[in-house]
Amino acid sequence: MPLSATLTTQNLTLAYDKTTIVQDMTLAIPTGKVTALVGANGCGKSTLLRGLARLLKPMSGAVYLDSKSIFRRSTKEVAQQLGLLPQNPIAPEGLTVKDLVAQGRYPYQNWLQQWSAQDERIVQRALETTDLAGFGNRALDTLSGGQRQRAWIAMALAQDTDILLLDEPTTFLDLAHQIEVLDLLYELNQQQGRTIVMVLHDLNQACRYADYLVAVKEGRIFAAGEPQTVMTEDFVQAVFNLDCRVFADPIAGTPMCIPISQKAKERFAQSATPAES
Repeated sequence: MPLSATLTTQNLTLAYDKTTIVQDMTLAIPTGKVTALVGANGCGKSTLLRGLARLLKPMSGAVYLDSKSIFRRSTKEVAQQLGLLPQNPIAPEGLTVKDLVAQGRYPYQNWLQQWSAQDERIVQRALETTDLAGFGNRALDTLSGGQRQRAWIAMALAQDTDILLLDEPTTFLDLAHQIEVLDLLYELNQQQGRTIVMVLHDLNQACRYADYLVAVKEGRIFAAGEPQTVMTEDFVQAVFNLDCRVFADPIAGTPMCIPISQKAKERFAQSATPAES
């Protein structure tokens, strides 16, 4: 199928109870690209992702999927175009990898159309794409952290949507597994053209893997654009209240942030002080 679904917001305001989290946000997610949402803890990144996924109804404004309000589409219709991997997903104990991945086909099932050969093919393809073809009968809770995360991504792939939303897909993973998951998402975008939107904490990973950065500060878009444009020392200071130096990543050529800690400042000051005679 052609991958062309578009996702935008117009003057979007999101709140929990009466506490506003995202304010008057207008945003167009680049179609067929990888977008990273970045910002300090509590700035509204995950709330924005929930709004994009139709899990949180706007206080005002709207989210549009293919130019139509996402809340005017049926749940099944949305689920056939937009997949979500939430933060810290939980599966029933003993669930096998294949059973988990098969859940991605639920939006296509109804009382007239039960499990089909096409469903089976798509689930198998999702397992193969995530290098889990040999793990289908394994219990999910017996896998490593990286393997489990790949299984959840496989479920999202089995949903066969144009757009994938992922909330901190590398949380609680060691560095090797973080790179494993991010490489997989990069390949899905490059090979299948899927639009990917993910919340990331690591600025250097965001710059390396994303085509587009959206920086959120206090519920508003502070900056948006290509990493080479957005990622500056002034930006990091303004959004994260952190002194840093930004250099070109020697491997990827993308912007790389080197934080300057208080300890580093003290060491520099000591080394700059002339030695007593």
